Amino acid sequence: MSTATKLLTVEEFDAIPNPPGGVYELFNGELVFVGYPEIGQTRCQRQLRTILSGVAGNNWVVDVEWPYRAEAEYQMWAADVAVISVERFRRIRRWLEGAPDLVVEVLSPSSAFAEMETKAALCLANGAKEFWMVNPDRRSVTVYGPGMQSNRFVEGQSISLAGALGGGELAVSAIFAAE
Repeated sequence: MSTATKLLTVEEFDAIPNPPGGVYELFNGELVFVGYPEIGQTRCQRQLRTILSGVAGNNWVVDVEWPYRAEAEYQMWAADVAVISVERFRRIRRWLEGAPDLVVEVLSPSSAFAEMETKAALCLANGAKEFWMVNPDRRSVTVYGPGMQSNRFVEGQSISLAGALGGGELAVSAIFAAE
């Protein structure tokens, strides 16, 4: 006998209070507990926000812990760092519909690689130009682009910002300079 559970919608999810020690996200209609980030993760977020804001100029909004709905009904996440065009930013009513133009996730020990790849695929299918996975332990960044093609960058290399911001480069070592 099957015991199917009802998927939560974003509207139902919005009525659920967050638990102590973290927040809930909605992943494929199911609640997922996300603990508050550790200091290493927040340092990377802050550094990326600072660097990307400096490169982005007036046509982009860069922020941390940005709420968005990659798919309308059963997804509600917060990007560790998000870059959104000013045009899209001005149209936001409550949450960003679709994924930010650039989604950056800073991995933590509890991050599941398969979950991150699923998020990357959904984001790229719903508005993101790129999806980055930053690994502080390996001091590397994996950049996913159209078609889920990926490239891994390590210290000593630079990431082209042409796909995400229309130009410029970001040295991987600069992301970890604040640690």
